[in-house]
Amino acid sequence: MAARIGAHLDARSGDLVRLASDLIAFDTTVRGAPGEPARDEADCQEYLAERLRAAGFTVDVFTPRPGDLPRTPQTPEGLGFAGRPQLAARRPGTGNGPSLLFNGHIDVVSAEPRNGWRSDPFRAEVRDGRLYGRGSCDMKGGIAAAVLAVETLTALGLTPAGDLLFNTVTDEEWNGAGTLASVGYGICADAAVVPEPTDLDTVIAQRGILGGTVTVQGRPGHAEYPPGDWRHGGAVNAIEKTVPVLAALAALREAWAAEPDSAHPLLPPPSLVPTTIRGGEWWVTYPASCSMDLDVTYLPAHADADGFASRIRERIEREVRAAVADDGWLAAHPPVFTWETELPPAELPADHPLVGRLVRAAASYGRASEPVGEPSWTDAATLTRLGGTPAVCLGPTATRPDGSATLHTVDEYAELADLLDTAKALALAAVALTTPQGAGTSPASARTAPEGARS
Repeated sequence: MAARIGAHLDARSGDLVRLASDLIAFDTTVRGAPGEPARDEADCQEYLAERLRAAGFTVDVFTPRPGDLPRTPQTPEGLGFAGRPQLAARRPGTGNGPSLLFNGHIDVVSAEPRNGWRSDPFRAEVRDGRLYGRGSCDMKGGIAAAVLAVETLTALGLTPAGDLLFNTVTDEEWNGAGTLASVGYGICADAAVVPEPTDLDTVIAQRGILGGTVTVQGRPGHAEYPPGDWRHGGAVNAIEKTVPVLAALAALREAWAAEPDSAHPLLPPPSLVPTTIRGGEWWVTYPASCSMDLDVTYLPAHADADGFASRIRERIEREVRAAVADDGWLAAHPPVFTWETELPPAELPADHPLVGRLVRAAASYGRASEPVGEPSWTDAATLTRLGGTPAVCLGPTATRPDGSATLHTVDEYAELADLLDTAKALALAAVALTTPQGAGTSPASARTAPEGARS
C-alpha cells in the first residue's frame, strides 16, 4: 500500500506544487479586527470545494452566524463571518470503521513588509527545491498535501472503511473561530489530523494562549513645567509608571517558569510577554495613560476545568497589583487589565492510536516522525478540547536549517520534499486510521449529526 501511494504521488508532484501555488495566490490575509472586510476567502473555499467534489466528497460551504458558535472565551465580541465561509466535506466509507478528519486554515498572516520579499508573496515561486510564498508552510502547503492525499485514494480506488471528512476554515491566525464554528455546525470524527508545519513530526501537545491589555493611568500636565505633587493634583507620567508594572510582569514570568508544574517533557515553560506599547497624547504633555498588550502562553496543567485561563488571569492581576502597591500612585490607581482572546491548550498521550499510526505512516517514507510539542497553538486544540475529536498535527517544513521558524516570516517557504512526503503520509494514514482497529472504538459516523457534509 505504501509503495502504491508513494509511486502515485511521485508522479503527481507537479500537481501538488501547482495546487499549493494556486492556494497561495488567493489573498486570505487574516483580518485585524471585527468588521474588517473579507478578501479572497470565499473564492479560495469554492476552489477547494470543486477539487473535493471531484474526489467524491459531498461539500457544504457555509457562512456561520455568530450565535451558532459554542459559548467560550475564545472569540471576541462583534465576531462575524460575512464573506468568509467555512468548508465541510464528507466522503462515506465502505463500512463501520472509524472516521478521520483533515482540518486546515486558509487564512494567512500579513505579508508585510512586502518589500523584504525576494518575490511576490502571493505569487508562489520555486527556487532551490523550495516553494516560496505566504502560506507555503502555514498552512496552504499542508492543505494542498491533504487534498492530494484524498485525491490519491480516489485515483487508486481505495475507499476506507470509515468516513473521510475535510474541513477548511478561516480565522485560525486570530482566534480559531472558523474551527469553533465548524464544531458548532456538527463537524466531528474519531480522529483528526491538522497538516500544520511540523517538519513531519507529530504534534501531540500545545500550549494555550491568553491575550490581554494592561493599562496604567497617569495625569496630564504640561511636560515643560515641574509636575508637582500628585497628591495635590500634580501631573503623573503614565509611561514612567509603566516601568514598575513591566518589572512586576518580568518577575512573575521568571517565578512562574520555575514552578514544578511548569515543567513539561515536550513544551516550553509558560510565559508572559509584553508585545506592544502605546502611551501619550502630545509631545509636550505628561502622558495620561499607557497600555501594553500581553501574550500569555500556558501549559495544559494550568488550565481551569473548562480548559481555559481563568486562574491565570486572576493570578496575573493579583500579583502585579500587589507588586506595585508600594508606589503611592499605583496603589491609588492600580493597573487595569482587560482580557480578550483565549485559546485552550491540549494534549494527547503519546500512546494514542492516532499518534502511532501517523508516526508509522511517515516512517514508511523514510521520515523519522517523533511525538513533539508545539510552543504556540493550532486548531487541533479546539477539536480535541471542544469538538470531542482527538487531533494532532503533522505537516511540512516548520524550521530552517538553523532551527528558526519559516512560518510568519519574510520569504516563507516549504521544502518540496516535505510537501510530497506529507501527502504520502496523510494518504497512508487515512487508510490505516479508518480501519476498524484505527483511531477510536465508537465511530463518529454513528453519532447524531447534521446532514450533508457533516458526520
